Amino acid sequence: MGLVYSPSAEPDSLLGKILGGPGQTSLRAGFGTFYTAIEALTIGVLAANAPYGTTYTSPTPPLFATPFISASTGQGSQYFPVQLAPLNSSASHPDPNVDWSQYEPISGLPAYPTTNRIPYTEEYMFSIQRQLSPNTVFSASYVGTQGHRLLALVEANPGTPALCLFLSNPANLKLESPPQTPCGPFLEGNAYITASNQTINGTRAPLGANFGSDTNQATIGNSNYNALEVTLRHTSGRLEVLAGYTYSKSLDQASNLGEEINPLNPALSKALSAFDVKHNFVVSYNYQLPIDPLFRASNRWTKGWSVSGITRFSSGFPVTLYNYGDNSLLGTEPNGVNNFGVDEPQYTPGALALNHNPRNSQSYFDTSLFSLQPLGQPGNAKRRFFYGPGIDNYDAALLKSVSLTESKSLQFRFEGFNIFNHAQFYGPASVNGNINSSSFGEVVSAAAPRLMQAAVKFIF
Repeated sequence: MGLVYSPSAEPDSLLGKILGGPGQTSLRAGFGTFYTAIEALTIGVLAANAPYGTTYTSPTPPLFATPFISASTGQGSQYFPVQLAPLNSSASHPDPNVDWSQYEPISGLPAYPTTNRIPYTEEYMFSIQRQLSPNTVFSASYVGTQGHRLLALVEANPGTPALCLFLSNPANLKLESPPQTPCGPFLEGNAYITASNQTINGTRAPLGANFGSDTNQATIGNSNYNALEVTLRHTSGRLEVLAGYTYSKSLDQASNLGEEINPLNPALSKALSAFDVKHNFVVSYNYQLPIDPLFRASNRWTKGWSVSGITRFSSGFPVTLYNYGDNSLLGTEPNGVNNFGVDEPQYTPGALALNHNPRNSQSYFDTSLFSLQPLGQPGNAKRRFFYGPGIDNYDAALLKSVSLTESKSLQFRFEGFNIFNHAQFYGPASVNGNINSSSFGEVVSAAAPRLMQAAVKFIF
């Protein structure tokens, strides 16, 4: 739904001077709800799930003749030939002939809950556009988007941190020879015997010990985006200029399917979007060079010369913090779809002391404020809460158009990108946010250096 209105007022009044003459100001507003479909590949990943899966990833180097048997240990089960499910098999009428022991513990493959719903967004905008002069137009807009039921990964069988903490104390375990290994990171699936002789088959729930770390591809994600967009367009004679500025903020719980959501409290995963750019100012221009009046000649050699370019100043992408550990004791292990679990570093509030000159080879932020979190806690740092290095870039081109016929022409282009060869430490992964890495906090990549190219375009 959209609305357009062109207001007017008495020319001599204050409002009349703000709005200009008839037709010089327009107001626009719009709202829409948009639904999307679940990608077929998302559901296709489930084709590998036991017991009728058609793909298999061996955890160890296999034998060629028996690819399900480990070459080093000789252990494993030969799944092929695959036995197809009886025609009447369903969740309410399972196949009783499946030997599930050869698949247990079932782990590593995602599931698609039958309770999933179609993702959708609500988008809205309001803008005011004002003609400042016959050749100049100014516009300012507010744009917002709310995303609901977004597809995200969430652990379906997380460990119970409190139980694992209890079992991490040797005093709570039965004395045996050799001694039991206390519960700890990545040990949620082990069996334990307590001092009271109670057997606990792992700390995972609600699926239990027959399942390991399994993720649901669930439509539980949310996002929101809000922005102020300002543009100014001016044309006069040989010059065309378009300037635009955007001040925006985007939040979500997962910016892609590889980012898992906290299974106990999804709100803890809400952070800046990986693609969020807070400030973005861009100017593009085209100027037709006055070669013909300079040489007092108008022909195909003096006409058609122009200079164009794009200049951009923007803040950087947020720094994504990673923690490949499992101090949370949730056991949210990567499975090929999610790139990492839900653990985050522990953050001590303080000045980040961002390094605005990464050329000095110093850390981009104060890494002493970050550490591994205590056992049983997911870490209090947001996945993203501050920004990496920005960009100030200049692209330019010299163009020469030669008319061949009334409808055909050649355009010779000499283009330069990052023409001042300014080091741009810009990009979504330019700063290493992995706290388990020796280069944590360092700037590890940069955008392309100066590039020059020549081209010919045939226009018809």
